[in-house]
Order: sequence, then structure tokens, then C-alpha cells
Amino acid sequence: MTGPTRRQTLAMAGSAGLLAAPALSAGRAHVVVVGGGFGGTAAARTLKEIAPDTDVTLVVDADRFSTCPFSNLVLADEIPLSRITFGFDAVAAAGVSVRVGVAAEIDAARKVVVLQDGNEIGFDRAIVSPGIDLNFGAIPGYDAGAAQRMPHAWKAGVQTELLRDQIGAMPPGGTFVMSVPNNPYRCPPGPYERASLVAHRLSRINPTAKIIIVDGKDSFSKQSLFMEGWDRLYPGMITHVPFAENGGVKDVDAATLTVEAAFETFRGDVVNVIPPQTAAGVALRSGLAGDGDWCQIDQATFESETAPGVHVLGDAAIVGDMPKSGFSASVQGAVCAHVVASWLKGAEPVSDAVLLNTCYSLLSPDYGISVAGVYRVNAEGRLKSVRDAGGNSPMAADDGVRQAEAGFALSWYDTLTRQLFG
Repeated sequence: MTGPTRRQTLAMAGSAGLLAAPALSAGRAHVVVVGGGFGGTAAARTLKEIAPDTDVTLVVDADRFSTCPFSNLVLADEIPLSRITFGFDAVAAAGVSVRVGVAAEIDAARKVVVLQDGNEIGFDRAIVSPGIDLNFGAIPGYDAGAAQRMPHAWKAGVQTELLRDQIGAMPPGGTFVMSVPNNPYRCPPGPYERASLVAHRLSRINPTAKIIIVDGKDSFSKQSLFMEGWDRLYPGMITHVPFAENGGVKDVDAATLTVEAAFETFRGDVVNVIPPQTAAGVALRSGLAGDGDWCQIDQATFESETAPGVHVLGDAAIVGDMPKSGFSASVQGAVCAHVVASWLKGAEPVSDAVLLNTCYSLLSPDYGISVAGVYRVNAEGRLKSVRDAGGNSPMAADDGVRQAEAGFALSWYDTLTRQLFG
């Protein structure tokens, strides 16, 4: 499966392990892409397709990648983790050199990516899509150790399976507490899809259980659609406590499974703490976020404002009005690849690309809702939502509509992951 074409892009808007290493060619441009998620993989595959004479190296921190999209279905015990885990063999077969190693720093001045083991990879341009890191220090009492008792499961993998198993072991009539940070964070509707699919599982195995969402904000993405679905599917099971009512999480206690907010204390039998987030550590260490938590970029070209020749996209960056989602990252990766290909040829990149984001959320395996956005760079160089384009699923739709959207969600996921990893 090849990466997206130009037309599809504009319409969609050392000792480190080596999976495949075509020899670099003297005199050819070399682009290093850091991050094997949706954004980085889309950028690497698209660039190799549209600029086959460019050497492209994709640096991944493991030889397998588990997606955050559809990880909530793992928590619901509907699919195994293996269903959302992919390797990079197809990426390598497409001509991309896949390097397994942890990127420690992107040195824009020397034009090298420094790996954790000390090896360096030189580049003419770099594309960085490293995702997020969890800001453990933001909530007193919550650190990597506490996460073994109060999983975050906000990076798919071991934590996902840990939280899945805890849900399965909840006592009859128990309480599942989830704390949600204020914006920005990865996948804005993700916590509410999670609450929905946990409720789906509990309604079958523990129907008297309760779910409490302790929110760091007063409103959330697709709120009316979620609440309509909760009333229809799980009446009385899910309670959303907005910031105005809880006053914000002050600390947590992993020993007692307690979340202490300003106005109320919440104790659960299972506690899912989703902490605030930042751009991944490699981006912060490399100065790509300046003095902040997120990378600032030229929103037309994705080039870093602090590191010329380095492009940043996906969850690690502030990309105008686009949300932090897997599909957003994949679209940004494809567009960024066209920008880099143009500059490598000495041409000005296209500046009028239209980017799309579609985000599906499942409230049960056969009940889906969605939001779609359309984005274009305005005269001030900001990537803004296009007025009267995109939109949400309709309210008060019948079961057939919700079932169809659930099917669309599955098709979207399978198509995108086949395109990137298949």
C-alpha cells in the first residue's frame, strides 16, 4: 500500500536496531523523520513516494507501534491489543530506511539526530512527530509508580492491558473514577469515548457499577452527543463532574485510590488518571517548544519557529485550529512531505492546501458519533477552521445512523492503518 498522493493530500488536507537500511546515496538529499506514529509514518511514506530520489530514514523507538485510536475497544474487552499493533515491514518495503532507536535530541545547528545510544544520523531536513509525554509532575502524588495502581493508559500498550484487567476485576457495584485534564491534550474526545466503552463493558459484566468523570474543564468535544448517548445506552451509570463543580484535581493517592479535588474527594475501585501532557521529551530537550510545553511552528510549512530546517507536526505541535488526533497527524505528515519535497527541489511549496480532520467516537461497538473539520491557512499564516465546513453528527438520530457511523469508524481505521503500515 502506498502513501497518499498529492491529490489525496490536498483533498484530505549505530547499535540501534535496523529494520531496513538502504545504503544512502552520495549527493542525494537525506530526510530523517522522528516518530513512527500516524504523523511520522505518513510523512516518511509520502515523501518517499513523491520524491523517490530522496533518502528517507524513519526513526522509531520500538519495532512495533500500538495506536491510541481504538485502544478504548481494548479496554472494553472487544478486541485484543494485537488488533491495534503494527510493525514497520511495509514501510521498509516502500523504500524507507527504518531505524529502531530512541531519539534523544534533534541538533538543528549540526543537522543531526542524536540517538540515546550516542549514534548520530545526519540530515538535510528533519520531520519530527514524536507525540506527547505525560506531565507526571502536574498532579501531586501521581508519578510513574502511581500509574501502576492508577493507570493512565494514554499511551497504548502495557498500560492499556493493565487498565483493562483492573476493570475486569472491579467488585460488583464498584466505582470507576477517571480524571481528565484541561486542554490541550491528545485526542480531546478520547476520555469520553473511554467512559462510554467502559460503561459498555460494565453494563454486561457489572451492571450496578458507576463511572465518575472528574473533569478539568466545564465542556468537552461532542458533549451533547455523548450525553445523549449516555442517557440512551447507560442511564444513571455515568456522572460527569465539570471543573466548576469539582474545583480541579489537587492531588491523588495511589494507596487509597483517591482523587482529591478542591470541592470533593472521589474514591474508586479503579482509578484512571489522565494527567496533563506536553510535547515529547525529545522535542523539549531540542528546544523545539522554546520555553513552553508545545512546539510552535510556521503553520503553512510546519517548520519550527526555533529550529530552521526542522519541521514539527502531530500531537507535539500547536497546529492552528487542528485538534491533536491521529488523523490530523497523518494529514499533516502528508502535507509536510510535499512541503519538504518542494524545498529540496528548490521550489516554493504549495501554500493553499486544504486539510481535513475526521474524528469518530464509539459509545458502544455499534453506536458511533463523529466530528469533521476543514482547515486552511489564512492571510495571517494561521491554520484556521473553514466556516460552514465540517460539522458534527446530528442529534436525535436513530439507531441506524449510529450503527452506520460505527461502521464508518471501523472502515476509517482499517483504511488508514493499511495505508500507513500495511
